[in-house]
Amino acid sequence: MQISYDIIVVGGGHAGCEAAAVAANLGSKVLLISMDLTKLAQMSCNPAIGGIGKGQIVREIDALGGYTAKVTDLTTIHFRMLNQSKGPAMWSPRSQCDRMLFSLEWRKFLEGIPNLSLWQDDVIDVLLDESSNTIKGVVTKNGITFQTKSVILTNGTFLNGLIHIGKHHIEGGRIGESNSVGLTERLDQLGIKSGRMKTGTPVRVDGRTVDFSKMIVQESDPFGSFSFDPSFKSQLPVQHCYIVHTDPIVHDVLREGFSDSPLFTGRIKGVGPRYCPSIEDKVHTFAGKDSHQLFLEPEGIYTYEMYLNGFSSSLPWNIQFKAMRLIPGFENANILRPGYAIEYDYFSPTQLKPTLESKLVPNLFFAGQVNGTTGYEEAAGQGMVAGINAHNSLVGKEPFILNRDQAYIGVMIDDLITKGVDEPYRVFTSRAEFRILIRQDNADERLVPIGHSLGLISDEQFKQFETKYRAITSIYNYIQTTSISPSAVNQYLEEHNSSPLGQKKKLIDVIIRPEISLPDIQDSLGLLKVKEQYNREILEAVEIRIKYQGYIDKEKLIADKISRLEHVPIPPLFDFNSLESLSTEARQKLTKHKPLSIGMAKRIPGISPSDINVLLVFFGR
Repeated sequence: MQISYDIIVVGGGHAGCEAAAVAANLGSKVLLISMDLTKLAQMSCNPAIGGIGKGQIVREIDALGGYTAKVTDLTTIHFRMLNQSKGPAMWSPRSQCDRMLFSLEWRKFLEGIPNLSLWQDDVIDVLLDESSNTIKGVVTKNGITFQTKSVILTNGTFLNGLIHIGKHHIEGGRIGESNSVGLTERLDQLGIKSGRMKTGTPVRVDGRTVDFSKMIVQESDPFGSFSFDPSFKSQLPVQHCYIVHTDPIVHDVLREGFSDSPLFTGRIKGVGPRYCPSIEDKVHTFAGKDSHQLFLEPEGIYTYEMYLNGFSSSLPWNIQFKAMRLIPGFENANILRPGYAIEYDYFSPTQLKPTLESKLVPNLFFAGQVNGTTGYEEAAGQGMVAGINAHNSLVGKEPFILNRDQAYIGVMIDDLITKGVDEPYRVFTSRAEFRILIRQDNADERLVPIGHSLGLISDEQFKQFETKYRAITSIYNYIQTTSISPSAVNQYLEEHNSSPLGQKKKLIDVIIRPEISLPDIQDSLGLLKVKEQYNREILEAVEIRIKYQGYIDKEKLIADKISRLEHVPIPPLFDFNSLESLSTEARQKLTKHKPLSIGMAKRIPGISPSDINVLLVFFGR
């Protein structure tokens, strides 16, 4: 009996779940194959979603019709809006989630999608049609062949995964779980280049044995939302996080294990994440620093297991334990498992098209950590793009590509395919040159119309979106045209250290002041007399439009100029060596990366402005 699917997704992590869900919702018959179906979208490291740059991606996924934001909102136990002391382009939501409930809610969503089937197994081979070099199936470790037209690989850290704890190393994709062997070797045969990377995770602590009185309590903000759909709200009790610090005595104990550290002895060959280093790496690199900040975070409401954020390590377990017990509050603490490092295979993302399809094998897509990224959010965003494009490719629709001025997802994928990676890639607001345009608050304004046109946002959801932005426009117009007298507002202004009015002024002249908050002044004075219902989210959107419109307009102008280069195409099989006016380095790098537009070529490291001018002249501009 032959079992056939339109698309097979390999790996049930955050990339795999989003890819499978979106492809099935678009109408493809999808099979999601995972090595353990009880751990779909497992939060293998920190049980948190969001953060700087990452929170923006999650809101973008939601605006396109994905699920990560909804699952996050349902399982939130602690919420913070980061960077609120800075401008709105930097604001980034972050939620601590219940790790076990997060995976459970994801499975409930997946099981509710009619076109999506699940299978527990390990894929060890992909089958190609020899005549067309296109995908025709996969083979599993259990000897089962599934026929398919398209494959999305989202294997996470499981490909030839190797776990390190001091001198001890074991094969595995996560601690206690087997790795996946055979697929990398098969892809190498197809000419797809692979490499090794490394990541790590800290000890898990028994919360019953911790003295919280010696720690700084980090309270939750009122629960915010990642999803633009207000029906997804956490009903779980709020949990505190805690801040602690290491000291020189802790560092001295950690140094006792350096001689057995696989990181320093060379046993770890893969490159680790620059922005999430292990505690021993921090102590070694910043030898003059006497203290490092750590966060103790809950893993859920039904468990005493806690996560010591910032204490990731591959040192011998006894060194980890001894050092941890010297941190105030942990004197009598026990652990459930030690920290460890894990090496795994990845594939250079410069071998991919902007759709995340392989340049070498049609209808073979890659998403998540196999592309050299780190983080649940980055993986989920890639999964969305790969899933949409796998479906579109099969039904003959246009490729789905987000530009750098449209979404952080677009920034990430463009970085990956044009620059490649030499260390695990993570998103930051600093990577986005148009971050004023792609804020977390306007992800729906940017992407809900696209999600609706794809068929992933329902007509009812789209009507709610239109109602929201009609209200924003109405309030904005009201503030522009309505005046306010000094007697109505001066007391409030003086209480907020703002200059009182000497005569009637337009409301916009008051709201534009940096020390004045539109939601707060509305709560105090009730200035807005408009028909539409409004909430704090709508008022904040209006305030951002008022205070930052000049910056937004300027950035749009720059983005429009740069986007013209994106529309100057380069043929996929163009011979760059035929252009002798290009520098030797440019010919080599352009031949390697095969950019599909002048804009993509411009972002390849080593391509100079004079090289771009040569290309512009040749292609008729």
